[in-house]
Amino acid sequence: MILYYLYINMIVNSKTTNKEFKKGLYLVPTPIGNLNDITFRALETLRKSDFILCEDTRVSKNLLNKYKINVELVSNHKFNEKKNLSKVIDLLKNGSTISMISDAGTPNISDPGCLLIKECVKNEIEIIPLPGPSAVITALSASGFSDKFFFYGFFPEKNNEILKILESTKKLDSSIIFFISAKKINKIIPFIKKEFSGRKILICREMSKLYEEFIRLDIDELKPFEKNLKGELTIVISEKLNKKNSHELSESDRRTIKKMINKLSIKEITDIVHEINPVSKKIIYKYCVDIKNES
Repeated sequence: MILYYLYINMIVNSKTTNKEFKKGLYLVPTPIGNLNDITFRALETLRKSDFILCEDTRVSKNLLNKYKINVELVSNHKFNEKKNLSKVIDLLKNGSTISMISDAGTPNISDPGCLLIKECVKNEIEIIPLPGPSAVITALSASGFSDKFFFYGFFPEKNNEILKILESTKKLDSSIIFFISAKKINKIIPFIKKEFSGRKILICREMSKLYEEFIRLDIDELKPFEKNLKGELTIVISEKLNKKNSHELSESDRRTIKKMINKLSIKEITDIVHEINPVSKKIIYKYCVDIKNES
């Protein structure tokens, strides 16, 4: 442990001697909670930067002050990212080394950065991404679910858009990862229960912090939280869990069948619905016949 802190101190206080340090835009991941979760290379890169783009200078200063990094900070968030674009590109073209960080985790993963990165590509400016902390991978690694995953990001605001996203992603037979504000989790729970019945869920809060918590449930058992949670949550929904004894169609399956009944054959519909929901093909086929007879 003593050697570890001596090594950190050596990196923090050492003078820059690497003349081969590339010029360009560095994407530097920062800790998602615990400030010790930063790489030696990230510290070195930040120290050698001419400017550091960050979302909230107050948040970033907590990290930079801890490691005695004194580099000019430039506020760069979703409300001024477009306005900053030409100035930052000019600095990079003139040989400045700029690092971009977010408040937590890897830049451009549900955080500002996409506009600048696209403009750098357009102007053939070197982009150097560093590996490091990510709430997405941290949550997935703890889930025990499939390592094949789809990451959406933050849920949209409107109910019809939420439903549209969930109806689309529920067809995926992989882990599905979302970000959500803790204040909005109770609003989302009814949608998740409706569209992902039969799967499991992992809700991660305060990851790497003192009050870190991993809540594991069957989605059918999921209930609104009685206490007010804080911060941002990372939600991991499991891949489809095959249930051999599933004996009924969901309301979503019934709606799907009604939409297809006059467009496809009963066999085609049966195969499609069975792939989405492992209900007995006999049950699906019978429901299709009943719908046909009603019409």
